[in-house]
Amino acid sequence: MASVADDLKRVPLFSGLSERQRRKLARLFRERGVTPGTAVVQEGLMGGVSFFVVAEGTAAVTTGGKEVAQLGPGDHFGELALITNRERSATVTAQTPMRCLEIRFWDFRDFAHDNPDVMWKLLQHVVELLSSTDWDEPRSAAAS
Repeated sequence: MASVADDLKRVPLFSGLSERQRRKLARLFRERGVTPGTAVVQEGLMGGVSFFVVAEGTAAVTTGGKEVAQLGPGDHFGELALITNRERSATVTAQTPMRCLEIRFWDFRDFAHDNPDVMWKLLQHVVELLSSTDWDEPRSAAAS
């Protein structure tokens, strides 16, 4: 099984980190096993405080009951929870057994404070996510 730092290497948001930064960030994530059929996050629910990286397995992303994307290893979701505490914009449901990496916003905030290049990449990604209106294309981070 890959280390958490290795799993993070596959995530574009963290691809620019040095090995040292990636190992430091990896210590802040916790691993979470998810069984098929389990909703990791649910559309419309408040209190989203975590960001997730899919390390193993697959998930379906739905909004309004319609599937809008598929997620697999290296994909991520929940990045808006790293910035604001608002309703989840989609439901992410495990289709196969999954191993997810989860980080809470307060842990990420401390890391980002010491690594502003990560915060800049997150800002660019969120702007792209919010300005995108094409839900027909599968993409990472569909369930922020």
